[in-house]
Amino acid sequence: MSVALFLKAEHNTAFSFEVLPPLRGNSIDTLFNSVERLMQFAPAYINITTHRTDVVYKQVSEGIFQRTTERKRPGTVAIAAALKSRYGVATVPHVICSGFSPAELENELIDLSYLGITDLLVLRGDKAKGDKDFVAENGGYMHAVELCNQVSRFNEGTMLDGTCHDMLAAPFSFGVAGYPEKHEEAMNIDMDIEHLKAKIDAGAEYVVTQMFFDNAKFFDFVSRCRAAGITVPIIPGLKPLTSLTQQTLLPKTFHIDLPMELACELRKCKDNQSVKALGVEWGIAQAKELKAAGVPSIHFYSMNAVASIEQIAKNVY
Repeated sequence: MSVALFLKAEHNTAFSFEVLPPLRGNSIDTLFNSVERLMQFAPAYINITTHRTDVVYKQVSEGIFQRTTERKRPGTVAIAAALKSRYGVATVPHVICSGFSPAELENELIDLSYLGITDLLVLRGDKAKGDKDFVAENGGYMHAVELCNQVSRFNEGTMLDGTCHDMLAAPFSFGVAGYPEKHEEAMNIDMDIEHLKAKIDAGAEYVVTQMFFDNAKFFDFVSRCRAAGITVPIIPGLKPLTSLTQQTLLPKTFHIDLPMELACELRKCKDNQSVKALGVEWGIAQAKELKAAGVPSIHFYSMNAVASIEQIAKNVY
């Protein structure tokens, strides 16, 4: 059963989480250790992020720079296969426009199909390091909906060059991102939901939201999506607070607000330990309310937060 079909089926609120590939050259064992701490909650699926290839200029001699490319976290496909094999859990690699050409993305789809990994999360991805605006690869995609269309055409048997292959016995099933507080580039929330609807129309079967700390904004987002004709499951994404720097970093980086009650409590924190305790307390309250509302799953962003997620899950699941 695909993740999309699971999310549409009747079941108690499921648990899922997202992991990052290790930095280039680092052992996968640290990742395994983190995953094993969360396997006790029987995750319905595990997401694996993808990071773009960036262009960097390295000085090779005085005044001479060499242009090269660099990926600090390669290995999304390999890690998805390793986690699936080791734990027998559905894995959902991220497939992104950012830093990849359509041909490279097609090759990635071929590799994933060979491995029997047919659940995807289709995203535009981040801007290149140092860029003010998002810039597509040469011949690449500016928007996730274009990649959604490529995946759907691939499912139908059409390659980029127009040649055809047999339709896949197990076609790809994919979700996309949603933004309860709107995407940073959207002119308003209604236009952002209009763009989300286009991704659903292009074949996406569920939505996973960016992190948020105010459940009222999530519930309002779901209501707006339903009014716009979006009927697929919408999965809330949560990330517990873990450090003092997040009080400015999260609003600046992810263009989200912290509700006043949380902001006031965060301002009282004197060190990271007190922030982590607050993050767990707030995360438990958020997750319990979402679970009571009957959401299909709660998705946790685990970067630097595995211990906090473990504590939250123990109190919710």
